[in-house]
Amino acid sequence: MKTETKAPDQEVPDNSEGLEERVFEGLGVSPGIIVGPAHLRDGGDVQVLEYRLPQGKLNEEVERFQDAVERARRQVGNLKSKAESYHGAAAEELGYLLDAHLQMLKSNSLLGAVEQRIRREMLNAEASVMAEITEISKNFAEMDDPYLRARAQEVREVGLRIVRNLTKTEYGGFAHLEPGSIVIAEEITPADTALMDPKRIGGFATDLGGAEGHTAIMARSLGIPAVLGITGLFAGIKTGDSVLVDGSNGRVIVNPTAKRLSDYKLRRQALARETRSLALLRDVDARTRDGENISLQANLELPRDLVQAVAAGARGVGLLRTEFMFMNREDLPAEDEQYDALRTIVEGMDGYTVTIRTLDVGGEKLASSLGDHVGTGVNPALGLRAIRLSLKEISLLETQLAAILRAGAHGQVRILLPMISSTNEVKEVKKILLSVAERLQAQGIRIADPLPPVGAMIEIPGAALAADALAQVVDFFAIGTNDLTMYTLAIDRSEEQVAHLYNPLHPAVLRLIQFSVGAALRARIPVSVCGEMAGDPRFTALLLGLGVRDLSMSATGLPRVKKRVLKIDMRAASHRAMAIMDQHDSGRISALLDDFNESH
Repeated sequence: MKTETKAPDQEVPDNSEGLEERVFEGLGVSPGIIVGPAHLRDGGDVQVLEYRLPQGKLNEEVERFQDAVERARRQVGNLKSKAESYHGAAAEELGYLLDAHLQMLKSNSLLGAVEQRIRREMLNAEASVMAEITEISKNFAEMDDPYLRARAQEVREVGLRIVRNLTKTEYGGFAHLEPGSIVIAEEITPADTALMDPKRIGGFATDLGGAEGHTAIMARSLGIPAVLGITGLFAGIKTGDSVLVDGSNGRVIVNPTAKRLSDYKLRRQALARETRSLALLRDVDARTRDGENISLQANLELPRDLVQAVAAGARGVGLLRTEFMFMNREDLPAEDEQYDALRTIVEGMDGYTVTIRTLDVGGEKLASSLGDHVGTGVNPALGLRAIRLSLKEISLLETQLAAILRAGAHGQVRILLPMISSTNEVKEVKKILLSVAERLQAQGIRIADPLPPVGAMIEIPGAALAADALAQVVDFFAIGTNDLTMYTLAIDRSEEQVAHLYNPLHPAVLRLIQFSVGAALRARIPVSVCGEMAGDPRFTALLLGLGVRDLSMSATGLPRVKKRVLKIDMRAASHRAMAIMDQHDSGRISALLDDFNESH
């Protein structure tokens, strides 16, 4: 839940001097509109000299590095103490982040590698740290999973903290700023947000950053409007400029005109009214105008998301990503640890179903915890990952299934298998599930009874085209539109040169969704959509018109989707969906959909 405290708008110039208004576009990662004077924050990058050491100085250099690491641990510990003063999701998010930082500050994969580099290359500690975090961050940044790509920032942040200690560079805060200041920077780290007081910082905007990172999550948790990823922003503003941050639409306006300020004042008032009205929908059933019940559930990335999901009125968890249990650690989580984490979430949903997806990462992403079991692949997106990895490392899957079965004794759970491409994969998992259940029962351990339903993610074209066959061996489908779009169009959204071609309204993508939904309906099994399309009200009528009745999304998107559902007439939505499916041009499809949304 967002905090209620908010920095007030400062008195800002009305631009009566006729200064040129400039508009910058970026990613709106935390909604809200705020106006205030700009404060430019230097990125804090440290100038690192590289030099060779004599053999006799290596032990001394390693000790200097170790001292800097120990100081970094104390600094993070102090930040954790500060985090305890926050409430709700902000405290949980920052606590999770700082725990991850502490884990990295104890990790041999980072610290051991730096020490080896010092001794092997006879390189000074600062340069060794920079070389190591550059290499590790590059490996993370190349991963296909957005959540994991965002971890590159964490590695870099931990490394820079050590470097600042080595170079005795102070870490600046925000305590000296006037209330309502707008922070402009090349990059804002999660540690920076930990130092931000919502009563003092009105908003912030940066050149770098994305919607999946902890900085964005912290901004939303603290209720600070933020826009990230604006190329050239830092160079285009000076301290004291009047700045308007529109975190809802991803826009930063420098030296806004009087008319612009007046327009945004009205928009801000409208946004406040909308926020209040959406909050009233929490306990309202998601029912269309003609009485069709729609199930709106939440996607959970981390345990702390549970609080927001419940507050938003989610009627279950349509996708629980289990990767959080495997991140930032050297060892694999044991069965009891996984069970405890899953049980907390299952009990927290108070009787609503929790759909638990088995591990959906590749070996290259878990090198530190899987050790030598799995090697890196040439193309991670097409290699050993998701269900393929689980079926190669059977013990990994058995442990996870055992934890899920035990958690299922405390509430309703379903098991979702990622990246399924054939019926044989499903059948093999079911055999393993039955074997694990029999072992637990023989040990007298309580498990879900009956065994949980087993479903398949439809996220690759092969699965969509084989949907009729898959529907005969699974209990439900969950369509992952993000990966389905990526694999269908061969486009990686993180690749700037082709990201603009990523389009879920491409006729091929829509036909695969339609085919999958049709196969589920013919087999009389449930089908949900759990990709980004599910959480965007623009697509709601189209998905319902195609036959989908279950949507799962981030908790923040749920109230707006529910508001859209309440306005939809299913007969009209079905007719428009059929008209859209007759089209072969994405532009025409987009126009038909937007026209329907405006008139219905």
